[in-house]
Amino acid sequence: MLKVLIAGTGFAGEGHADAFRAAGCEIAGIVGRTPHVTEDVARRKGIPFAGTDWQAALERCRPDIVSIATPGGAHYDPICRAIAAGCHVFCDKPMTDRADTAAELARLARAAGVKTAYAASFRYAPSVQHAKRLVAEGAIGAPTEIECISHFNLDRNIPFGWSHQKSAGGGRLNNNFTHTLSIACAVAGEKILSVMGEVRDDLGRAPIVEGVHNFATRRDHIPEDLGDPALKWGESDVEWSYTVLARLQSPFAEKPVSVLFKHGGLVPRFHEDHIVIYGAKGAIYIKGHYGSGQLSLWGPKAGWRDLPLPGDIAASVPDVAGETEQCWHYLARAFVGDIRGEPVEPYPTFREGARYQQIIDLIRRDDGWTDVSGLD
Repeated sequence: MLKVLIAGTGFAGEGHADAFRAAGCEIAGIVGRTPHVTEDVARRKGIPFAGTDWQAALERCRPDIVSIATPGGAHYDPICRAIAAGCHVFCDKPMTDRADTAAELARLARAAGVKTAYAASFRYAPSVQHAKRLVAEGAIGAPTEIECISHFNLDRNIPFGWSHQKSAGGGRLNNNFTHTLSIACAVAGEKILSVMGEVRDDLGRAPIVEGVHNFATRRDHIPEDLGDPALKWGESDVEWSYTVLARLQSPFAEKPVSVLFKHGGLVPRFHEDHIVIYGAKGAIYIKGHYGSGQLSLWGPKAGWRDLPLPGDIAASVPDVAGETEQCWHYLARAFVGDIRGEPVEPYPTFREGARYQQIIDLIRRDDGWTDVSGLD
């Protein structure tokens, strides 16, 4: 049985542990920053080893796989150590906080001959898998355009943490765009030809609160009195909204597919978030910011009609609550199968993770504008 060591004790750490167990692995240990939190998670999840020293855990547990479930800014060193120990690496997005370190990790993994998985994993949402099949079958003709629209209306007073800091892997590009880019590539084609975009930080600052360990429950820690003069504040240095244009090369179209990614982290939605794939003969609409809702197909004669999920896709959905958790299960299942030498469909690896990180750095330069203020 393959042994897995988990880095991270929050929402992702617990979710990764469940996903690898469901894939038939043994969870040998878990490592976190805070001893009592790490020990509590290990006890609740039935994990035999809990520690705060990553190198010591690698030597003690001798895992076949490490699963990196910490914020992106904390990925580089533990992944380097895991690769040096000959471990296969499953890493949540983003790869790291910078393009150069992400590319270095991809090179190190290739040189060491270890397998890698990159968890920009909402490409496994059942309706996205359905859309991928429909496009490949020619249901909408040659794909021409894709739009990915989402507005999260996040509370501006969520406690200051990794999501507010570029050095920690924060920002909406790292934590939203990675998923939607992966979805667009899964449906239309993996080759990204060109990209440009704009980012905005409309947050400014957030209250500093101690004791926030789990990303999923951070809203519970918003201070009741935001006017308290003793309250400390941290300054955001990342984007909370973005607009990105990309062109993808598609095996189903002669011309590049145009993609619009529009995300507002702090603004409310009016209609539902959605993903739409347009083609020369039809269109596919999926509800939800990561395409996890109802899929509808448009044709020139029938108009829009809701389609049921194909039986084989429905049967493959992991029996766990939560869209994020389901997608981790899909990817862990493929990754473990590949390590065991079983035939599996291609899945995102460090190659994609490094490429996405380089694209994010390019977008953050925000230099795609042409000054037309002097035109008559």
